[in-house]
Amino acid sequence: MRKKVVRKRTSVVRKHSRKKSIFSGKLLRYSIVTLLIALLIGAGFHYRNGLAYYFSFKSNRVIKAESEAKRISDVRNFQVLEKHEGKSIGIDVSEYQGKISWSYVDTIEKKYPLHYVFIRATVGRDRPDRQFERNWLGAKENKMIRGAYHYYRPNENSLEQAELFITTVKLEKGDLPPVLDIEKLPKNQSIANLKLGLKRWLKAVESHYGVKPIIYTGERYYDDFLKEEFSDYLFWIANYNFYREEIDSDWLFWQFTEKASIPGIKGNVDVNIYNGDLQQLQFITVD
Repeated sequence: MRKKVVRKRTSVVRKHSRKKSIFSGKLLRYSIVTLLIALLIGAGFHYRNGLAYYFSFKSNRVIKAESEAKRISDVRNFQVLEKHEGKSIGIDVSEYQGKISWSYVDTIEKKYPLHYVFIRATVGRDRPDRQFERNWLGAKENKMIRGAYHYYRPNENSLEQAELFITTVKLEKGDLPPVLDIEKLPKNQSIANLKLGLKRWLKAVESHYGVKPIIYTGERYYDDFLKEEFSDYLFWIANYNFYREEIDSDWLFWQFTEKASIPGIKGNVDVNIYNGDLQQLQFITVD
């Protein structure tokens, strides 16, 4: 009996799929790298003026001493200021800036003049700012338009806080309206009671000075708690977001950075943009 010869089929391993996989992986990595490079080039082009200005004025020694965050902040600051050329620029200070040499406070980045300053006067119901009197006088002698603000503590009596501000701050013709600075949420009362306290402070201060106060707060706080119920008031909004480069039409002032360098002041300083020019700023001052 003849044996059947069974022929084994040899399977052919095709290497095309592996080659295709390797090729696809390389293509994907190449695409990602290309995209990242394009994004960096795009960002560099967008901030080209700020980068050029920054590196033209900063020495290598200073650059190495500064943190990366500060360097990025400087670039953004110049970019924002450039976009708002013609708007009135100012700062705000408190005891945290120490003793300020007011005669040197004149410009930011050696280019943009500083027209005004908000000075912290009081905190809560019982604490005047330790540098207020010195700063209040120094700003006037430096011929800057000045304004005073109160840092509101939600868990303290609102009328006592208003009384402290009133007894501390003597507004004169040409000064900016008083400012209520609200940043914190209450720990032992409702949002409704917080709003009631804010209204009491605002009404007491308006009654005394005869001018409607301005409210300072962060953008999120403004949107969540104040925008609708306090729509009769003008707002000074803090927003340091790197991607925001223009003031909102609803904001009277925009605090766009807390990391600026100003002649005559040690450390970082808050910088603000008024939503108008110097002449328009003078129009809202106290008569």
